[in-house]
Amino acid sequence: MTKVNAYAVPAATSALGPLIIERRTPGLHDIQIEILYCGVCHSDIHQARNEWGNSIYPMVPGHEIVGRVSAVGDHVKNFKVGDLAGVGCLVDSCRTCSQCEAGEEQFCENGMTGTYNSIDKNGQTTYGGYSTQVVVDEKYSLHVSEKLDLKAVAPLLCAGITTYSPLRHWKVGPGQKVAIVGLGGLGHMGVKLAAAMGAEVTVLSTSDNKEADAKRLGATHFVNSRNEEKMSALKNHFDFILNTVSAPNSYDSFLQLVKTNGAMVLVGAPPEPSAVTGFNLIMQRRTLAGSLIGGIRETQEMLDFCAEHNIVSDVEIIPMDKINEAYERMMKNDVKYRFVIDMASLKQ
Repeated sequence: MTKVNAYAVPAATSALGPLIIERRTPGLHDIQIEILYCGVCHSDIHQARNEWGNSIYPMVPGHEIVGRVSAVGDHVKNFKVGDLAGVGCLVDSCRTCSQCEAGEEQFCENGMTGTYNSIDKNGQTTYGGYSTQVVVDEKYSLHVSEKLDLKAVAPLLCAGITTYSPLRHWKVGPGQKVAIVGLGGLGHMGVKLAAAMGAEVTVLSTSDNKEADAKRLGATHFVNSRNEEKMSALKNHFDFILNTVSAPNSYDSFLQLVKTNGAMVLVGAPPEPSAVTGFNLIMQRRTLAGSLIGGIRETQEMLDFCAEHNIVSDVEIIPMDKINEAYERMMKNDVKYRFVIDMASLKQ
């Protein structure tokens, strides 16, 4: 075991602060990563504050991890010391169920092991990327291109794959009209990826001040979703809508914009249910669906796609001791578009 510097939250009502944790010695198939950057996801706040009711304390959040391999187990085949590597939202799964065998470990029938706030096969609590080091089985680790700005790569491990996976699954591509609902941490990645896939992208937002950013990120059009006249003009217009909003919103109002046989996919999870009128689905054979992250294979595909198209997140770099302030700013939507922690600040 190795003692490692980390930042943790001791209870749901507490602030995050320094904690020494232990990481396992790398096993035969493990790689040890010296963490350079870790993105800050809104789910970190939900988990830290026990808003989903499943939190284990003390908790070290963080599942958007990038760094360099500092040690490898004797049987590791795909990584060597010095390689850039990433870790996303999961670090293990049962490996034998139909979902794992299909490369969809995120849907493991026996439950995936989360990068943090989870219990591993040894009965130990997993600790995330708000730390200087992590040890992960190579099968659940990812190769990161040297071409890209590493600090801006970190959010791809969650925000990137969360938006890439549904775009790929529903075969978004050239000639299609795609709408992205919301322009936050997820939405801004959805715009970049859908545009790189060749779609004509429209951002639907309640904030007019986001129009310039939407077009800078790759959107062709911007519509304020509170403008009833403009929304009405878009009925039956989109082949695909990616709804990234986690605040309450009307699914019905967006479903009317979907073409016959089109789909609206949710990657945001509002706290309150949204009513759906059956006729909005039935009359145009529309689909309302949801999507989580992707499996390891698809996450690697996403990282390779981003390297090919020079896609990274728009980030604001913070030192570790500003994490509590960052949480409060995230609650006020005061970030464009993702906080990333520089782990050199934790070592200091």
